[in-house]
Formats: sequence, C-alpha cells, structure tokens
Amino acid sequence: MDLKKRLLRSLRLLGIALAVAGVPVLLAFVERVNHARPVSEIDVRLTGDPGLHFVDEAVIRQAVLDRGTAVIGAPIGSVDLPSIEERLLALPAVATAEAYHTMDGTLHVKVRQRDPLVRVFNRDGESFYIDREGWTMPVSEAWTARVPVVTGHLEEVGARDGSYRVDEATTTDGHSRDIHRLALFIHARPLWKALIEQVVVDHEGVFELIPKVGGQRIVLGSPASWPDEDALAERFTKLELFYREGIPRSDWRRYQRVDLRFAGQIVCTQRTTP
Repeated sequence: MDLKKRLLRSLRLLGIALAVAGVPVLLAFVERVNHARPVSEIDVRLTGDPGLHFVDEAVIRQAVLDRGTAVIGAPIGSVDLPSIEERLLALPAVATAEAYHTMDGTLHVKVRQRDPLVRVFNRDGESFYIDREGWTMPVSEAWTARVPVVTGHLEEVGARDGSYRVDEATTTDGHSRDIHRLALFIHARPLWKALIEQVVVDHEGVFELIPKVGGQRIVLGSPASWPDEDALAERFTKLELFYREGIPRSDWRRYQRVDLRFAGQIVCTQRTTP
C-alpha cells in the first residue's frame, strides 16, 4: 500500500513538473501565433477634453500609416509601436500617445490632446498657445480654442521653431512663464475664468487685465510684485471685494482704471468722458 501511494505521488509530481515545463513552450507558441496574426483594424481613441479639436481621427490615422506604411494586413508583431508613438508625439497638439495591440488583431492608438490655457500674440502679430502643462503649441488653421488672449509689448517667438516648456526656456521665454502661471491661476477659479478675457503687457512689463464687462483696465502689476500664488490671490481678493462692494453702488462704466498694486487699497480712476 505504501508503495502504491509513493508511486501515485511520484506520478503526480511528474505530471506537475511536465505541465510547468510546458508552460513556456505554450506561451512561446501563443506569442508566435499572435505576432503572426495580421492587423485587422486600427482603433483610435482621443482622450481628454472632448471640446478640443486640434487633431481628429483622420490626422491620427495618417500619422500611424506614415504616408503609406503598410499596417492593415501586416503581421502585428512587425508593427513598430515605439515608432508610431514617436510620430504621434511629433504632432504639436498631442500631449501623450500610446500604441498597443490585442489578440484579436486590433492595433489600438490612444492620444491625449494638449489643453491650451491662453493664446499669446507677440507685437509682430504672431500667435501661439500655452497649454496647461506649460508647453507652447502653434495655432491651428482648422480650429480655435476659446481661451483668454495676451497681447502687448511681447517678444515671444512661441512655437515657431517647435514646442518648448516655458519653465525651461532661456533666451526665448520673454514673459511666457509669468503668462502661464497667471493663466493657471485664472483657469482654476470660476469667477475669473468667466470674467477675464484679455491680458495686456506694456513696455515696462506691467500686466493689465481686461474683463468681459465694464471695460476697465485692471492693473495687476509686474510679475516681480506677484512672485507666488499667495501674492496673486491677495490682489484678486481685493478685486473681488471691489466687484462685490464697490460696483453695486455705482455704474460698471464709471471706472476707467482699477489699480491693485498698492497694499491694503484699490486705486480707481474715473472716466473723464461719459
């Protein structure tokens, strides 16, 4: 009896060992079969804000096919996924790109568009966007983002020579870093996001805000005077107080200029003409 039990146990162990040894072989076989499977479909997904239309499915497919590169019908293992991702990331409006395939022969392409916060016009009339993550991006002939604009005495070259991070820029940055952090501040606060439509930078680097209603010039000051978010918040808190307490007692059109640069006070200039 003991001999029979030992024999059965040995057979079970042998079976387990054979099964374990066969797993790599089976996996290798499955992998070879999958890699040989032809690509039957390209599935394109655009993620992020659905209101963005800088690129569409046709543009993504064109980048994947790379001017006629055979993809549909090609063995899925022969498709260069890193190369596809590189081509997609070369599109200025693309923030992230991922390409992968599944066992059914589908090549999946997932792309997230850049999310512009502000559009900058330099003094020569050239313009570009700065996105949420601080990358510059060129404007599109097909679609325009509804974001605040920044104009004035600006030397910015933007995305003329390729996108760059404004916080890593050196000689070409101008006011881009400060524009970006101001745009982030405004975008994160519903009141200011709804109210501020333009920023003007004068020849001394002083930032002025132009609201959608009222027509005032709101003097925010030079970036050196609002070096961090707390300093910005202090000035916008004064502006909110002005709107809540001062404006209801008078006409929106009464004031031509609202200056926030002075500690503990708001200096207003009335219009000289009706």
